[in-house]
Amino acid sequence: MPLHLTKVAFGVTGIDHLRDRLAERGRAGPVALTTRYLPKRHAEIAGGSLFWIFKHQLVARSPIIGFGEAEGGRTSILLDPDLVLVIPSPKRAHQGWRYLDDQDAPRDLGSAEMGSLPVDLAGKLAELGLV
Repeated sequence: MPLHLTKVAFGVTGIDHLRDRLAERGRAGPVALTTRYLPKRHAEIAGGSLFWIFKHQLVARSPIIGFGEAEGGRTSILLDPDLVLVIPSPKRAHQGWRYLDDQDAPRDLGSAEMGSLPVDLAGKLAELGLV
């Protein structure tokens, strides 16, 4: 069972904006998200994803491809630029990234599940246990 990371989608106005931002940055390969330190549990993250928080909800994930070096001794978390929507689930905002156990990670949003509901509405339905 892989370990995942969570991060706030800072400056993003919506899921489409996040998707476009990742696609633009990932034109030439993986998206590099720069951080100060290599996660201590990076070996457990192999096969995991970075889950994006938007409006206090986990709404999407980007598969983590690996880790690399960045300028100034920093670390790059290398992400697949394809965004995978998940069933929205509540998550408080935080600075930086945090670990997320696989059993606590929301399931991917299937084409039959909730269709194209707005994130806020889908999150409220998930809170009520209706999806």
